[in-house]
Amino acid sequence: MPVVLSTASLSAAERGERWHHAVSHTFIPLDVRLLEDDPSPGSIVSNRLGPLQVSRVEAGPQVVTRSRRLIARDAKEFLILTLQRRGSALKEQDGREARIGPGDFSLSDSSRLFRKKVETAFCFTSFHFPRRDLRVRDEDLRALTATAFSGREGSAALVGTYFARLAREAAHLDAAAGRQFAATALDLLALLIDERSGRFAPQAPEAAAATLVRVKDHILRHLADPGLAPPAIAAAHFVSVRYLHKLFQAEGVTVGEWIRTQRLERCRRDLLRSPAFGDGVAAVARRWGFTSPSHFSRSFRAAYGMAPREWRMNGLAGDAPTDEAEREHPGGAARCP
Repeated sequence: MPVVLSTASLSAAERGERWHHAVSHTFIPLDVRLLEDDPSPGSIVSNRLGPLQVSRVEAGPQVVTRSRRLIARDAKEFLILTLQRRGSALKEQDGREARIGPGDFSLSDSSRLFRKKVETAFCFTSFHFPRRDLRVRDEDLRALTATAFSGREGSAALVGTYFARLAREAAHLDAAAGRQFAATALDLLALLIDERSGRFAPQAPEAAAATLVRVKDHILRHLADPGLAPPAIAAAHFVSVRYLHKLFQAEGVTVGEWIRTQRLERCRRDLLRSPAFGDGVAAVARRWGFTSPSHFSRSFRAAYGMAPREWRMNGLAGDAPTDEAEREHPGGAARCP
């Protein structure tokens, strides 16, 4: 359900203090200075979509500041994407100043000083989320705070349109759908930041090959982690998820397929070794990152033509094919790429 905060029912004398509290409660601790002698009514309507808090804000002229004192008092790191609807804002952070007009959007980082001044009545939609959920390099993000992203052309227009539509539908999405759409929104924003930072410049073949070697080594060292997935792998190597997929496409396989094949191969071998240690099939599967026994069994049968228990029984009876036999008979158990 939407959370609504409004000062419309208050007297002009009461609005300043109540508005300051509403802004700091909704977002992060901020200093708010209203620029009207008789403050106009203000309202904030918020919805939650997974990690995203989506808020529509309408009020009169004001200056909002994130000071060293407030940063020291509240060390949590959040990012705020602001999509300007009406009025213009002058934003300052990281040594830059930018005017954000209607249709534009911008980013602010709560871990550093920033200031926003709006000299007329305004309306904007903000998207407030933990910094850790946006998988981009700190230096790339720092280079783009207090920057006006135009909502009228290029990749920024695509990202702005998605965020705007997400805000319109926020109140009608269930929790599961909301989380998924929020994740997509942050992926799109990370893609835009990667693009602005020049991370989509083509790499020479030898550089791409070297990156792929490092990525595969990272995957093999983290196979036991059930959470191993493209976003985390890409972030660990400072590349976009899109570029990560391109590296594996050159080998005719997806990232997920390559991970699954490596896990299955290790399970296949351990199933023949584990009886002496008392490990069951489920324990072997968990050891290599499979969380669902049924999914593991289906994947194993699809790869090797028999269930995990059948493979183990045949192996104990001496009927499981050896590695040499598999090389001579390609129709047998699947091999790692």
